[in-house]
Amino acid sequence: MSSLIDADELSYETEFVWLEDVDQLDYVRQSLDRLPTRKGKPPYHRDGRMVGYAILGPDAKPSRASGTFRRRVFWLLPHDRDSEPDGLYAKSAPAEAIDPRTLVPRVKGYKTERSEGGPPSAAMQELGIELPL
Repeated sequence: MSSLIDADELSYETEFVWLEDVDQLDYVRQSLDRLPTRKGKPPYHRDGRMVGYAILGPDAKPSRASGTFRRRVFWLLPHDRDSEPDGLYAKSAPAEAIDPRTLVPRVKGYKTERSEGGPPSAAMQELGIELPL
């Protein structure tokens, strides 16, 4: 769903709450969930674990149809690279994965060489930057 996240839907984010040290993660999965509140730890109903979530400001309005707020939730599944470094995503990343170092409130986040598990780009090589960072 991350590629379908509209920047307008992120415009009320004020901060992220990280439940883990994301500097140690190559990627996190992100989704835009319908939640009953603007802030506070949301319920988590996926396999794996939640690693963070967005807090919305007081100007965020709930959906007129459902009364819920759309908030980003960041998570990982049991077969993701942090748990299985040589597994399914050793040299790739799931579609909804982004590098947590590119995340700030109101910004979608991006895939990077690190999050994709691929070789460093020519620019990284020229600067002498090696993976993992």
